[in-house]
Amino acid sequence: MKYLYIILLITLSAIAPLSAQNSMNSVLDSIEQNNTTLKALRETAEAQKLENRTDIYLSDPEIGFNYLWGNPSSVGTRQDISIKQNFDFPTISGLKSKVANEQNRLIEWQYKSDRMNILLEAKQYYLDLIYYNSLLKELSVRKEHAETIAISQKERLDRGDGNILELNNVQLNLSTIQGEITRIETERNTAISNLIRLNGGKEIVSTESEFQAIELPVNFDNWYETASEKNPVLAFVKQEIEVSKKQVSLSKSMGLPTFSAGYMSENVVGQRYQGVSVGISVPLWSNKNKVKQAKSAVRAAESRQTDIKQQLYSQLQTLYNRTSGLKNVADNYRAALSSANNSILLKKALDAGEISLLDYIVEIGLYYNTINQALQAELDYQKAFAELSAAEL
Repeated sequence: MKYLYIILLITLSAIAPLSAQNSMNSVLDSIEQNNTTLKALRETAEAQKLENRTDIYLSDPEIGFNYLWGNPSSVGTRQDISIKQNFDFPTISGLKSKVANEQNRLIEWQYKSDRMNILLEAKQYYLDLIYYNSLLKELSVRKEHAETIAISQKERLDRGDGNILELNNVQLNLSTIQGEITRIETERNTAISNLIRLNGGKEIVSTESEFQAIELPVNFDNWYETASEKNPVLAFVKQEIEVSKKQVSLSKSMGLPTFSAGYMSENVVGQRYQGVSVGISVPLWSNKNKVKQAKSAVRAAESRQTDIKQQLYSQLQTLYNRTSGLKNVADNYRAALSSANNSILLKKALDAGEISLLDYIVEIGLYYNTINQALQAELDYQKAFAELSAAEL
């Protein structure tokens, strides 16, 4: 049984990080499914995709009918019937379809960018929730210790061993902890409310109180080379260039003539004429400056890409350095707490009468403050890393 117990503990410790990860992922998956903003953006994207493909087909056929009275009336009437269809060069039709496809890819990258921002916001709130759950667990332990000491001091006072000042000090310490619990519970409820809002109003429950273990990439440039390929913002500006280039080709093709073909019939008294009709429309003025405008749009898109790539690289490098610094802070706090846990020693010293109650409150307060700072440092590191790796959401 002893060996089975040890094996069970090892198994649970191995599963815990995985279950924590699944818990966060399940919440993010739920928000992606239920978020009303994402649903609206998805519907808008689909509508825009359909709109992009509405003008790629031939124009509608034109049917005409004329009924003319003669003057003088003895000449009778005249009736004309015509059916006409305009045709583009096959090159133009193909380019229109390609432009529409590239525009639809652009819309999809915009949606992915919006999705990334919403899921990043959700992840930040979830990290806040983990932080508050962890802090509440810690405060619950502190409250039990404070209550135990308060009961002990009350008993000492009743026996005549203590004094009212010491009892007041421990009661003030207990009140401070209770007030902090109330404040953290309020903050925790706010984080849950924000997650519920992002989840389309559907309930989210999580008692997770341990942060996931994360590893910061060792080399920024190597990481950026891979991460930039997944970034929807960079993909969007790159796609803008592709759309603009296709638009240049289409604008050039629009300088080609448009043809029309159809059938025409003319009926007059005692006579009837019928046959085919053909026509050609040469765009001498309607396409003027469109090629220049399309080429200018390409240059503008390329300039935006250069600017955004530079801005994003600098922003991510700054964020990487900040994340690295926060990681060092969190690591130092963890190392300090693992090697300098004085809570048990202080309690033993207090019980043995080696330190006064006031000294105990001051010393344990210092230790508690270090734990708070360590949790805050871990939260800052986790949130900075979440922003750094947002493109992977």
